[in-house]
Amino acid sequence: MAKNRRADADRLPISQRIDQRMPNPKRRQSSPTEWAIKGELFLNCSCTVFCPCVVSLGAHPPTEGHCHAWMAIAIDEGHFEGEDLAGLNIGLLVDIPGRMGEGNWKVAAYVDERASGKAYNGILQIFSGAAGGTTGLFTMLVSEIIGAERAPVEIVREGNRRSIMIGRKIQGEIEMLAGKDPEHPVMVSNSKYWMGPDIIAATGLKSRVRDYGRVWDFGGKSAEICPIDWKGPKP
Repeated sequence: MAKNRRADADRLPISQRIDQRMPNPKRRQSSPTEWAIKGELFLNCSCTVFCPCVVSLGAHPPTEGHCHAWMAIAIDEGHFEGEDLAGLNIGLLVDIPGRMGEGNWKVAAYVDERASGKAYNGILQIFSGAAGGTTGLFTMLVSEIIGAERAPVEIVREGNRRSIMIGRKIQGEIEMLAGKDPEHPVMVSNSKYWMGPDIIAATGLKSRVRDYGRVWDFGGKSAEICPIDWKGPKP
């Protein structure tokens, strides 16, 4: 993230690019700091059920050759350098041209309009990878941040369904896949996936993205739900 910004900045510079041809690209300098987030991440993507990125750890090509997705993050507990993040929601628009592990991601971030100035900027540092720790790999995977803004990010978690609403920009609802035991949905457990070891398989019920020139629909496509426990590199 740009370091010279006013404390309550509501926008991130739209174009932050690196040249992927460089052997050691240095796009957004990492400034490891103290932070932590516990909560839940869920997403809907363009893959047919089930997305191969989870078990292949991003090495297998997406089923459609590219990965278009929205992600929703509900923070139940968290802080950034002492600033409380509990109760805040984040939405992400993610455009990946090929294998997840090969990078070149283009990302837009929508941060809960209720966030304080420090919380807003802290969340952007976390999700750009600049704060280090669990999300530090984003400094290598994300080649362009196409936008970042405050927004009314509404997240609902109820039973086996999850939904996100960001005005007309992202409108998504997903449902867990039922397992043999109706009390337990289909799940991938004990994985080394970057989001977390346990991923609940789901499918999109209705899913529309309309922003930054992207017009996507993921209804019936692959979805995931993952409890997250992320933290920075400093105690």
